Amino acid sequence: MIRSELLQEMAEAHPQMRPEEIEQVVDIFFEEIGARLAEGGRVELRGFGAFSTRPRDARTGRNPRTGQAVDVPAKRVPYFKPGKEMRDRLKVV
Repeated sequence: MIRSELLQEMAEAHPQMRPEEIEQVVDIFFEEIGARLAEGGRVELRGFGAFSTRPRDARTGRNPRTGQAVDVPAKRVPYFKPGKEMRDRLKVV
């Protein structure tokens, strides 16, 4: 699902809300998740899963065009762990 589809679904589910309000809710939701992760925190949505970050060590990579070695600095990368309900829902029977 892409953002515009999410906005459409929410508009259908909540016809009393103006499209600008729905867009504001979605913007705030994603902004808050991003801000919390940027602080090094964790975001848990019960029944869905948890977002967090994990460290990635510095390494030497390669420029795919030239093959030249490039230093890639250490960083934190986003990580998602699905909750039990989500894992159960995704099981193929």
